[in-house]
Amino acid sequence: MTGRWTRGALFLGLIALIAAALAGTAAARVDTRGAARATSVNVAFIYPKTGGLAAFGQEEFDGFQAGLDYTKGKCGSFTVNPTYIDDATDAATAIAAFKSQVGQGTKIIAGTGSSGIALQLGPLAAQNNVLYISGAAASDAITGLNRNTFRAGRQTLQDVKDAANVFPPKSTGKKIVVFAEDTAFGQGNFAAVNLIFGSKGHTVSKILSPFGAADLTPYAQQLKNSGADAAFVAWANTTNSASMWQALQQQGVPKQMTLVTGLANRESYDALGPLVQGVTLISHYVYKAPKNAVNTYMTKWLAKNHRGVPNIFTPDGFVTAQMICHALKKGGTDTAKQISALEGWQFLAPKGKQRIRPEDHAMLQPMFQVQLVPASGSHFGVKVTKTVSPGNVQPPVTPFK
Repeated sequence: MTGRWTRGALFLGLIALIAAALAGTAAARVDTRGAARATSVNVAFIYPKTGGLAAFGQEEFDGFQAGLDYTKGKCGSFTVNPTYIDDATDAATAIAAFKSQVGQGTKIIAGTGSSGIALQLGPLAAQNNVLYISGAAASDAITGLNRNTFRAGRQTLQDVKDAANVFPPKSTGKKIVVFAEDTAFGQGNFAAVNLIFGSKGHTVSKILSPFGAADLTPYAQQLKNSGADAAFVAWANTTNSASMWQALQQQGVPKQMTLVTGLANRESYDALGPLVQGVTLISHYVYKAPKNAVNTYMTKWLAKNHRGVPNIFTPDGFVTAQMICHALKKGGTDTAKQISALEGWQFLAPKGKQRIRPEDHAMLQPMFQVQLVPASGSHFGVKVTKTVSPGNVQPPVTPFK
């Protein structure tokens, strides 16, 4: 009897241990789910939903949402909880939003399509020790601004290096004019063109019009009378882009000199197509050019969600999401560790392979050369003539300030 009772007691004890283990496992599962909810990280996405850069802001927003979907479940134990804020293409509004988010404890802030705005948000990131990732803003001054500031898009020097073959490599003594609006973007383009072409023995000057000027004829006349061999047209304002090119055509500028410019967003193709024939066009993104799985994913996501096809700044928003996810996966919620995780990171983006240079956070990436060609009826499409590798459009290193 004693042996049977002993064996029975052991059997019951074993059952109790198994039940306790199962209960512990269930409790652990509940705790893990709770921990997953607790690791949701607030991220502020500040962008120009309205204002002069609203068209670009929408592209960046679409790309960011596609990127969040692509990175879902790939950020380690963290999830992204985004808050979207319209800066109305206004610096004061963006600064107020940035400070408000910092005050609420947000440690990752991204976005804005304006160079002037990004250059004011970057220092706030360093002062408050938060991670800031600027989006489509192209100013070279964002690179190397401080260790808390990164960029998701290209910079002006990469545009200029893309266009550097407008003259034969050994030519010197050419007269080049930068034709742009008087903004941080326009001034940045002048500085970049002067750096790249000025160092090769060319003379670089600028003609800058007020932002949003309705009548651009006087400035087109200045360019016509400048005696330039070539002009680098740097225009980021979609509202008066067509009228600017019309003014140049009316003054006969394209017949007098070589013109090189960046290709604008897709909505401008039909209007600009007849006006930029013979103009050297450079582009930082054309959705049919890159052949990779990430670009395919972004393109399909946009189509599925009725967002059309990718535009020039769509990949900037997508890359922003990729960067945030990687920073969280490798650095957790520690800003210093997030910065270290991003520095030197090489990854596959919609455009192709990209790398964040650790010395100054320059975003090394491929660029493209294109033409606008007639398509069906009065429509125009893009023909990609060349893909330029990241190493051939690499900007000089800018030490952190």
